[in-house]
Amino acid sequence: MEIILLEDVKSLGKKDEIVKVSDGYARNFILPKKLGVEKTPKTVKELEERKALEAKRLKEILDEAKALGAKLKEQKVYVKIKGGENGKIFGSVSSKEIAVALKEQTGVEVDKKKLVVADPIKNFGVYNVPIKLHPQVTVEISVHVEAV
Repeated sequence: MEIILLEDVKSLGKKDEIVKVSDGYARNFILPKKLGVEKTPKTVKELEERKALEAKRLKEILDEAKALGAKLKEQKVYVKIKGGENGKIFGSVSSKEIAVALKEQTGVEVDKKKLVVADPIKNFGVYNVPIKLHPQVTVEISVHVEAV
């Protein structure tokens, strides 16, 4: 019997895959637990429609990320922080502070987890900080760290 999986099943397959299983396994395990449905022309058509909707949704998310990336590209963000006389900062500039400054100055809200700050910023100056908006979209902003 051929089954279209509705969920991932260990050692059998991933969601939306069509797999061949024995009749007893399908009737006694897969179908009662609603892990899959029997393959029929109707269920195959529903699977194709579901995959098309998912592809469309993923494309929209990618397009939104590209549009946001175009808006953020080459943005300059100014972060003012207390520091000493020799160019050192008291503490460091975190991704949260950069995200707050970005929202205040550009009006664009970006999750602090999407900011990729490799090393803590502990000196005044200009730093390029990448923002990973999507697995395929990464843009850099210029962060200017200045004394208060």
